[in-house]
Amino acid sequence: MRKVLQLFVSCAALTLAACGGGGGSGGASVTSAAGTQTAATSNATGTTTNTSNLSLAAQVGQKLFFDQNLSGGKNQSCASCHDPNYAYGPPNSLAVQLGSDGLSKGQRAVPSLRYKDMTPPYSDVAENPDGVTTSAPGGGFMLDGRAPTLADQVTLPLLNPIEMNNASKEAVVQTARSASYAALFKQAFGANALDDTDAAFASIGQAIAAFETEDVSFHPYKSKYDLYIGNKIGGTLTPAEMRGLAVFNREDRGNCLACHFQGANFNGSTGLMTDFTYQAIGAPRNDRSIPNNPDPIPANDDPSYFDMGLCGPANDDSYNSHKPGTPKAGAAPDPFTGANNPNPYCGRFKVPTLRNAASRSVFFHNGIFHALEQVVRFYNTRDTNPEYWYPSSGGTGTATANPPYALQPTSVPGATVDKFNDLPAMYRGNIDEEAPLGQGQTDAGGSTALNGAQPRPAGSTPQLSEQDIKDLVCFLGVLSDGYQPPAEAPTGGTCVN
Repeated sequence: MRKVLQLFVSCAALTLAACGGGGGSGGASVTSAAGTQTAATSNATGTTTNTSNLSLAAQVGQKLFFDQNLSGGKNQSCASCHDPNYAYGPPNSLAVQLGSDGLSKGQRAVPSLRYKDMTPPYSDVAENPDGVTTSAPGGGFMLDGRAPTLADQVTLPLLNPIEMNNASKEAVVQTARSASYAALFKQAFGANALDDTDAAFASIGQAIAAFETEDVSFHPYKSKYDLYIGNKIGGTLTPAEMRGLAVFNREDRGNCLACHFQGANFNGSTGLMTDFTYQAIGAPRNDRSIPNNPDPIPANDDPSYFDMGLCGPANDDSYNSHKPGTPKAGAAPDPFTGANNPNPYCGRFKVPTLRNAASRSVFFHNGIFHALEQVVRFYNTRDTNPEYWYPSSGGTGTATANPPYALQPTSVPGATVDKFNDLPAMYRGNIDEEAPLGQGQTDAGGSTALNGAQPRPAGSTPQLSEQDIKDLVCFLGVLSDGYQPPAEAPTGGTCVN
């Protein structure tokens, strides 16, 4: 990760994150092709109540977003995977979603589309919003940054054969030409807007991007946390939530703040809970090596296939390609240790916002985890107890039961653990060893294994206590939108005292 000026952010300090992407203020607005500039209005849950307050382009985008005819099988819209009732994330716990053809499965978990509108452009040396950290890969859309803008991201699922499965741009545009909203499309983008295929396809992306930017439901800022940092009625955190906030911030506890930055961010935003950087966490491979795995990714049946984020293969042909073995791979001596790094980008995926994380049931780029507490426990024991998470072989003696949250149900004494099994060994030097995963940054600021940062010894005590874990999960719960303060403050319960 990076060298961080650790801040214990208080309420006072903060008052001074398939078809789309999006964080910003509730007053976001977009100028339509007709030149109209308006802001969306929403109810308490963040759902648009008056579409006339959207620009013409955004109104078209709303129609497009919910149009199932915009898929090859005429059975899947953007909203099928990015359901507004689930914070524009997946409406189920599947690791990857089924494509429009009814047979194909995706290769990555579906992200939420909320809080994307403040995402900066991708750069290998992006500025960090904390104003302190050294520039590093950051920004861009999709988990590998291969879409330079929100409008570009919108169009990628439309042509992906394992997603919306349209045969061509022309097929997409022809659907728009025959749609009930074709006249509105021309009103927004011009009388001849649907004549040229490439221009019309680009306008489709721009329209959906306008909808995601203008409609408040994509960035409602309606969580208990927002009331808290705004010093509003109903925003008082419980003792458990306050302890969880402290765990979140403290470098010697959760250290979540190192990447899930909650301070002032780009374009006047705040509390996005991401710094838009890319990190290699070493998530376990989602495949059939996990006993009773209900949802392995079919692509992982090929042992030679690896989804390596910034270094491909999904972005091999994109503007930000870092394909191994090419001049863009970035092979060079490590700046901290001098050891050769064949590709410093491999294994890195974009840091997501933690807003609405508690409402999700699928986590990480490959959907390997299905509970927020399980994710926290992985961070806490990835190095100290890798046998919980990765397959192993050999060993002697009787297998012992692992905790119920572990991916691997049992472990054998002395077995060899295939740690970081979803990344080729030659790139595992990119794995993050900041706390609580590893022992933390080196004195020089190195945070990865190749930088010289050290893992926590197997069998050692994890950084977080059981109470820390419970409190942290409680705090993450206050980041969910749609919060309604109770008439009376609760006096008991898991996340109260």
